[in-house]
Amino acid sequence: MNDKFNSVWDAIEDTPHQAASMKIRSKLLIALQERLRNSGLTQVKAAKLLGVTQPRVSDLMRGRIDLFSLESLVDMITSIGLEVEISIKDAA
Repeated sequence: MNDKFNSVWDAIEDTPHQAASMKIRSKLLIALQERLRNSGLTQVKAAKLLGVTQPRVSDLMRGRIDLFSLESLVDMITSIGLEVEISIKDAA
């Protein structure tokens, strides 16, 4: 089998819908991780800012993407002072 995929999500998810959701969730998760790493906040302080528990921040920092909905990631993004911008285009 020599399939080529646009992203890892296209390769491992069952449907294009699931892959699209995971692509967006992963971008949000990475942005949150970078902001938190650069902030110097402890996980306890970050949790308070994000409105979640410290174990939730630990899951975020460990990349446990399966534990976070798109909505929860957007909520945390806005809580930490970032803005989400959406771009929509025709599929290839």
